[in-house]
Amino acid sequence: MPTNTAPGETPQTSDLASYIDHTLLKPDASREDILRVCEEAAEYRFKSVCVNPLWVSTVHTALKDTGVDTCSVIGFPLGATTTEVKVFEAQGALQDGADEIDMVIDIAAARRGDRDALVRDIASVAEAVHEAGGILKVIIETALLTDEQKVLACEASVEAGADFVKTSTGFNGGGATTEDVALMRRTVGRDLGVKASGGVRSREDALAMIDAGATRIGASSGIAIVKGGNGGSGY
Repeated sequence: MPTNTAPGETPQTSDLASYIDHTLLKPDASREDILRVCEEAAEYRFKSVCVNPLWVSTVHTALKDTGVDTCSVIGFPLGATTTEVKVFEAQGALQDGADEIDMVIDIAAARRGDRDALVRDIASVAEAVHEAGGILKVIIETALLTDEQKVLACEASVEAGADFVKTSTGFNGGGATTEDVALMRRTVGRDLGVKASGGVRSREDALAMIDAGATRIGASSGIAIVKGGNGGSGY
């Protein structure tokens, strides 16, 4: 399993940073903003820096020799592009230096219960990501789904060969909840990672998500989380 501790095991404070994808996805982010986030990630030893595809090459270069991974989002934030476009977008990000890809599912397919469509969409991206040696996280956008639909999306992610399931984009309503993280963990078992993302802004938030079964945290408040403060809203 791609994790630092077993699901539900509380990490030591010194290890908490290694759970965090330090995130900047605002559409108006500048190059200076991106480089600042990279400097913070290197200083605090976060797991990755997560950015839009436009910034992948910049981040990859800035993080060279730091041990911090480069992560990018695909089909973001709606998931409403074709599978072929998602694959193309993922391949481009991987070529630019991404180590990890966070893709948004076809949310409409999940809402109508179309498991086959979900599996095809995710599996196609998973194949491209794994061929390049990367890790795929699948954003199911919990705020838009019923519990039954969340389970379906998680099961489809397992069948399609994903490495993680992820709660939220942070751009479509509510973010991560401990209840959703626990449901996702029960559904995928111990072999997949679970990423809690959206609204995780404090150490207490992060530890609650990890206790519920999360093995990765997506947050723009990474520094506040590791220092015991409270971060602001937004990505």
